[in-house]
Amino acid sequence: MNKIVFVEDDPEVGSLIAAYLGKHDMDVIVEPRGDRAEEVVLREQPDLVLLDIMLPGKDGMTICRDLRAQWQGPIVLLTSLDSDMNHILSLEMGASDYILKTTPPAVLLARLRLHLRQHVAAPASEKPASGLTPHKALRFGTLAIDPVNRQVQLSGSNVTLSTADFDLLWELATHAGQIMDRDALLKNLRGVSYDGMDRSVDVAISRLRKKLLDSATEPYRIKTVRNKGYLFAPHAWDN
Repeated sequence: MNKIVFVEDDPEVGSLIAAYLGKHDMDVIVEPRGDRAEEVVLREQPDLVLLDIMLPGKDGMTICRDLRAQWQGPIVLLTSLDSDMNHILSLEMGASDYILKTTPPAVLLARLRLHLRQHVAAPASEKPASGLTPHKALRFGTLAIDPVNRQVQLSGSNVTLSTADFDLLWELATHAGQIMDRDALLKNLRGVSYDGMDRSVDVAISRLRKKLLDSATEPYRIKTVRNKGYLFAPHAWDN
């Protein structure tokens, strides 16, 4: 059973969603105050954190930002605020997803399960006897990506990435040399289709480039292919 901390100050919303998720093998702990959220998460060590934005004591965006520095599990914003700016800002703060409260419960469940699957890595005791891991570490010149420990190094230095950023990098790197369009990235990472307006992939790509020391004006490591998508250049990491 997966454990979820749901930070939500509306008791009706909290109880309804907790009851629905509880029917689908999820143990939900509801915390009504934003200023107690981090303490609860660090104490309970859940598999996923679900956050409202408008909260007493501390808002969800700030919780997401502060929590991300201490905890690497999936953080999903669940809110009634249908705002592109808030959506983009939440991803900048390190959120894994931004979901509206009007989303059907079955779709919410599917997206939470997707983030839980993506985050789980098999412990050493469950690795095959051959010593092979389900996903081998990738290396491109000075860039090393370890999917089991979810660590990235560039020129020997650790690169700090949020869960969403790591998942995006892994998706691009495992398709090195191939053009990945926004629709494919959104479907593979979040289980949703590109609606023609969602700029979250562009924001995340920009953030990745900055952290991986790619050029902002003429990117050569994660390239933009006009009207097609993005391409991870496998031979651009030698220096």
